[in-house]
Amino acid sequence: MIKFFQYNWQVRDEWFEWCNQLSIEELLQKRIGGVGSILYTLFHIIEVEYSWIRGIMGEKDRMFDFDEYRTLEKVKNLSIELQDEIIEFLKHNENLNDEIVKVSWDINTYTKNDILHHTIAHEIHHIGQLSVWARELNLSPVPANFIRRKY
Repeated sequence: MIKFFQYNWQVRDEWFEWCNQLSIEELLQKRIGGVGSILYTLFHIIEVEYSWIRGIMGEKDRMFDFDEYRTLEKVKNLSIELQDEIIEFLKHNENLNDEIVKVSWDINTYTKNDILHHTIAHEIHHIGQLSVWARELNLSPVPANFIRRKY
């Protein structure tokens, strides 16, 4: 499971690099589909990943206000900051099982394993949206291949 998180983080970092070619106006421009803008999509990916992992940990959800992260550098720094905590958790919990988890923002319960899978798939889904927007801008998207990467 850790390899898939590493994959997502590697692709995310490549999207941050890709974003350097755009102005802040282009990064914040409201787009059709997805959750809004390119920058907000990256923020959303980070926020959702962190919330679900904290849910598995039994920790209180930590809310982030996008208005405080409206630059590429701030969103990138948030990603790095939160990854450290997630890495530590994953290192010590490699074999998460079907233990049931209840998170504060949902009435349903889920297994820890299902939450991890959902978190990984969530980011991949939004990376696909970023790829569509890249093509709409006549730019090549970040390659999404899992193979031929180093983890």
